[in-house]
Amino acid sequence: MSATSHRRIVIGDVHGHYEGLMRLLEAIAPSSDDQVYFLGDLIDRGPKSSQVVKFVMDSPYKCLLGNHEQMLLNILTNRQISLPTVQSWLYSGGQATVASYAEATIPHDHLEWFSTLPTYLDLGDVWLVHAGIDPTMAIAEQTSQQFCWIREEFHGIKQPYFPDKLIIVGHTITFTLPGVTPGKIAQGKGWIGIDTGAYHPRSGWLTALDITNNLVYQVNIFRHCIRTLPLEKAVTTINPEDIHESRHKKCLVG
Repeated sequence: MSATSHRRIVIGDVHGHYEGLMRLLEAIAPSSDDQVYFLGDLIDRGPKSSQVVKFVMDSPYKCLLGNHEQMLLNILTNRQISLPTVQSWLYSGGQATVASYAEATIPHDHLEWFSTLPTYLDLGDVWLVHAGIDPTMAIAEQTSQQFCWIREEFHGIKQPYFPDKLIIVGHTITFTLPGVTPGKIAQGKGWIGIDTGAYHPRSGWLTALDITNNLVYQVNIFRHCIRTLPLEKAVTTINPEDIHESRHKKCLVG
């Protein structure tokens, strides 16, 4: 498989897996002409969040705000934050992030960097966002609540939100979507999801998508293997009706 120069490469949720990220980048071998983008959630769950953050901060690559960075910012900058909110973040992987920093202290420059991260990037024909978009709202009306947190409402859209842009997201582990097996990326109406669950024992796959050449690079955190696949062999197409049916069942159970 030959690759075109000047690639655009998008990397899914790393969640503190520094060694896995290094192996993934070694397989991709980005040149100075390539553009590399992270979809957010660099931190939490994995053992080396601080190393991941420092690497991306010091790199020429761009990164979006994920819900895990947003949770951390909310906790450390809001003096009125509730104890249950703090406990929720710690339970969601925050303990591993704190432990990855010397003396459990997150440097001010890391927090400042988090606060500068954009919630989306418009690349012209491609639109990058951590979680997705609310299909019922205009972009200007939406906030980090939608861009960092949305799930079923976005995945179940029946028509592409943009007529001329592909939306690429992370946030929702793909095998939690109907019909998607661990390691596969997911595709819906006008969107592709590439969070394949690097930290999750059912998967372990950390994924990057070369959108210039339609190639998928993956490293498995637990099995230490690497693979490169054509996009068409790595993707599972989602039926929006299955998303709506799954959501309806959750409502009935709840």
